[in-house]
Amino acid sequence: MARNIGLDVPIPATECEDANCPFHGTLPVRGQVITGKVVSDRMNGTVVVEREFLHYVKKYKRYEKRRSKYHAHSTPCLNAGVGDVVRIAECRPLSKTTNFVVVEVMTE
Repeated sequence: MARNIGLDVPIPATECEDANCPFHGTLPVRGQVITGKVVSDRMNGTVVVEREFLHYVKKYKRYEKRRSKYHAHSTPCLNAGVGDVVRIAECRPLSKTTNFVVVEVMTE
């Protein structure tokens, strides 16, 4: 039985036994919701999501591209892989660097 996490995302079709799953476990989500691309899935249960954004440089009156990487917990029911565009939501710290969890795989 999947629970409502409070975000406008579809509930995954498959179920999992992960305690840190926001849908089938007990992990609450709060705060930021970020969209990015998965650049690495080599860690066990964690993916690296990269987000590109534009930053305005006042001196030159132009924008520059910047990027940042986030570590996000990937649950077995969503199964995010390299190249997927995903939506991640902030949660409590799950490890030293992981503060986000994947809540939706948008495109593969």
